[in-house]
Amino acid sequence: VSARIYRQTFRDGVVKSGDENLDWSANWAKLCGLTKDGNDEISDLMRMYFFIHTDHEGGNVSAHATHLVGSALSDPYLSYAAGMCGLA
Repeated sequence: VSARIYRQTFRDGVVKSGDENLDWSANWAKLCGLTKDGNDEISDLMRMYFFIHTDHEGGNVSAHATHLVGSALSDPYLSYAAGMCGLA
């Protein structure tokens, strides 16, 4: 559904069929038209992004930790590190 919305909004509106030989993230990148064969840096980036954000609770914990540490006017690196530790 998201690939169709993306193609309709930002591309030509034509959604191609998926490839059963690709994993979920590579297939999504191909359906969106971000890659031609599904095996490149965009697919790897989406694989990492989906991996980190698949766990709904992990995303909420990391966002809360990042905002909490950042609200103490800490260094941005420390805020980012707190968010990553929240995912562990």
